[in-house]
Parts: sequence; C-alpha cells; structure tokens
Amino acid sequence: MPIVLDERDGLDEETIEAVWEELRRADAIFSTYKDDSEISRLNRGELALEDAHPDVREVLARCEELRVITDGYFDAGRVLDVGVDPSGLVKGWAVDRAGDLLDAAGARNYSLNAGGDIRLRGAPLPEPRWRIGIQHPRVRDKIAAVVEGNDVAVATSGAYARGEHVVDPHTGRAPAGVLSVTIVGPELATADAYATAAFAMGEAGPEWTASLGLYEAMTILADDRVLLTPGFPSVRDP
Repeated sequence: MPIVLDERDGLDEETIEAVWEELRRADAIFSTYKDDSEISRLNRGELALEDAHPDVREVLARCEELRVITDGYFDAGRVLDVGVDPSGLVKGWAVDRAGDLLDAAGARNYSLNAGGDIRLRGAPLPEPRWRIGIQHPRVRDKIAAVVEGNDVAVATSGAYARGEHVVDPHTGRAPAGVLSVTIVGPELATADAYATAAFAMGEAGPEWTASLGLYEAMTILADDRVLLTPGFPSVRDP
C-alpha cells in the first residue's frame, strides 16, 4: 500500500530512512502474504508463540484485549480458516511505532499516511491544523467529510477500497447496511481496530461507537445517512 510522510520540520535523511525501515520490518514480521514471516510460520505450526518476536506477542495480546472490548467483532483469530491474522491492528500499530521514531528525533509537525489511515502531529506549517478528506464510499472523487485536527489519528474501514475484506466474525459474512466507518482518536492502532469492529457490526455499529470515550466516529449507512458522534471533528458536512 502507499505510505506517505509529510513532515514540516526538515528532518535528516537518516531519520526518514529509519521510519521506512521500521515499516519494512513490521511487514516482514507480520505479513500473511510472506511465507517466511513470523505470522505465517506461527500459522503453519513452525514457530511457537513463546519463541516469537516480542512484537508478535505484544500485538497478539492487544488483539485479544480488543476482541473482548469489541464483543468479538474484532477477532484476529477468526479472520483466517486456520491461524491468526492481526492485519486489522498491525497497520496502525506499525505507523504508531514509526511515528514514535519521528517524535524521538524531534519531529513535531508531520502526517504519516498508510493507505488512508493517518497519524497526525502538530500542523502543516504555516497552516494551524491538518485537514484530512474522507473519501466518499460510493463516489471515488467525492469527499464525504473533512477532519481537522493536530495530534490525532484517523482510520477508516469500508468495502470501497479492497472489496468485502471485512466480515462479521460471528457469521462469516460481510456486514449489511453500512458503507464505511471512520474513527478519530489519540492512537492509530486502536482507531484502526475500532473502525474494523464497528464496520463488522453493520447497522449496530453507531450505537457501539457512541460509547468509545476518547474516540469519535462517523458512520455512512447504505441508505447514505451519515451518523456522527458528538465530538467528531468534522469541519464540512457530507
């Protein structure tokens, strides 16, 4: 997937290369498409969990926490017929880890965008706040809403980018009645998982997202209704 870094602090090339290397490392460990990744080896029974990289144990433990929090709608163990697939968490987790490297290097103003899931810090100087357009799920050249903020993460789940890749783990079928869910909050990994879970819930998702505390949501239903939680930082009506 395309990954784009927009930084406004003039970072050195070594720091930027460290960001790319961190993202490549996460892909090498967690990819379900690479036969030699630790996730693939775990799923084939060639690697025991206790022998896996600490990052693998951390991510799978967080996946289990999120399975409980979401009543099983985010479930890394039910995505594949055999084994686990933490992809619904790993993308955001990897971007957060790469963002931590940027923070440690002194970056204060940047956007790190991995396929539409975005970690924002500071502002796009000289502008005071980042503005992120959320693509409309039906019309590719239309913006459904614009999110405005500074230190925030934005994640969207829906069927319009990769087809029906999200299923309800309880039924094994794609959710009905919903086109997309966008979650905005402090941490991209959690926002990504919440967006996946809320989308898998279908029409029940908006009620659940209303209880997420620090995380706000925009849900676009199949009848084109748009539901926002009270604190969703949209500056433009869909």
